[in-house]
Amino acid sequence: MGDKMLRRNVQVKPTGLWGRLRLLSLPVWAVMFLTVALPKFLLAQTQSLVQTSVGGSGRSGHEKTHELNIGAGDLLDVSIFDSAELSTKARVDTDGNLALPVGGLVHVAGLNAEAAATAVEKKLRDEDIVKEPHATVFIIEYATQGVSVLGEVNKPGVYPLLGSHGLLDLISAAGGSTSNAAKAVTITHREDPGHPVIVQLESRPGSIENFNPDIQPGDTIVVARAGLVYVVGDVVKPGGFLIENNDRLTVIEAIALAQGINHTALLNSSKLIRKTATGREEIPMPLSRILANKAPDVPLEDGDILFVPFSAGKSIAYHGILSALQLATGVAMYHTF
Repeated sequence: MGDKMLRRNVQVKPTGLWGRLRLLSLPVWAVMFLTVALPKFLLAQTQSLVQTSVGGSGRSGHEKTHELNIGAGDLLDVSIFDSAELSTKARVDTDGNLALPVGGLVHVAGLNAEAAATAVEKKLRDEDIVKEPHATVFIIEYATQGVSVLGEVNKPGVYPLLGSHGLLDLISAAGGSTSNAAKAVTITHREDPGHPVIVQLESRPGSIENFNPDIQPGDTIVVARAGLVYVVGDVVKPGGFLIENNDRLTVIEAIALAQGINHTALLNSSKLIRKTATGREEIPMPLSRILANKAPDVPLEDGDILFVPFSAGKSIAYHGILSALQLATGVAMYHTF
């Protein structure tokens, strides 16, 4: 009797999460949700957030957009695990095949290193040379992954492309553009030479995404030369002037680049000499009316020559005025034409 009363007064305290939830008098389905379903749901959500922030759609910036595939002439290092006699270092032939020490040729052109290793393993199995081969392929030297950078760059040539790079990276590798470079750059893809892409470089501050496309192995980049206009004759600074960044250049702008017209210039006898398919053409240019905004400002083209003639009568009259002023004042006056 005493033992029964003692057992009634002794309470066994539940242990663990399950026991503590049972003390709350929750239904069985609620206990199951809190102990099994909810932890799994939270774990799945956490993994999804991690994957989104690290990779996949959460990636930003200039990520790798193309594979560096094997081509003819590339030097490969093929290693077969635990079979040194089957390993080799060899170049891919012109047909895109790699010669193995045993087993013959295996086609690897157009494959990346991992896919080439898989092709080597398949070849060894098919030829019954190794039952379970484990191959690794390392590309020692690329012979076909170079990018040609030509035109108005300081160091034109062929530059290796290892990894993902944009247009500006390749122009920078070629020493940058020259002072005669235009902003038009032509990119020709080796796989599609009939459809070149023309990119207009910008020098203004802001995003470079629109004019820094991804460059692929075998591409050819040509930086165009800016147009050149000549202003000669009776101007302050005769010479050739670039049509900067392929923008338009007018007669008034060209005269401004030549630092203006001298006092002895014969404005209305000026000429624009333009090269055409049939030879040079002389176009009368009424500079006095253009400068007075009474005639339209004429746009110039690459190779145009604007000639401003010299007036002998104006020169004599102008120097006569200078001589009279010198006699009147006794002060030497200098003027540079």
